Amino acid sequence: MNRWIWLALLLLLSGAFARRSQDLRCGACRALVDELEWEISQVDPKKTIQIGSFRINPDGSQSIVEVPYARSEAHLTELLERVCEKMNDYGEKVDTSTSRKNYVRVISHDGTKMDLSETKIDGDVTSSLKFACESIAEEYEDELIEFFSHEAENVKDRLCSKRTDLCDHALHLSHDEL
Repeated sequence: MNRWIWLALLLLLSGAFARRSQDLRCGACRALVDELEWEISQVDPKKTIQIGSFRINPDGSQSIVEVPYARSEAHLTELLERVCEKMNDYGEKVDTSTSRKNYVRVISHDGTKMDLSETKIDGDVTSSLKFACESIAEEYEDELIEFFSHEAENVKDRLCSKRTDLCDHALHLSHDEL
């Protein structure tokens, strides 16, 4: 009988750990997408970069094309190398109706005051979120570049839920989208 209680407790704890892990990975994915969208929006839309071959073709021409810098592979790769540092600007908020953890910005981009009530801000939260962000950025680098190289709609949903399954349906909508 005692063995069954331990087994039930172990299953309960493993389920809680799995949910916490999924909340964290989903939150990291959503925060990563938000930060990439913000960084892209801050680049001058007139700024371009040349891509293509710099070799001269037999006819004397070159296969060089100018593309917007903000969504270029070079810029996106550079952003992915440093974007997870922004996780230091996030805290953890528990949704009281679902007991699920959400990750919210605690420092605004523009300096406006943030509502930090019931938000946990500490080194464990930010280091866990940063680690999850780095793992996602590394594991899904190609997908991130693919989505962001074009102006895609609903990137958070398409990337974090549908393409990667990092977010389940219950986490489909973030707190700010409800």
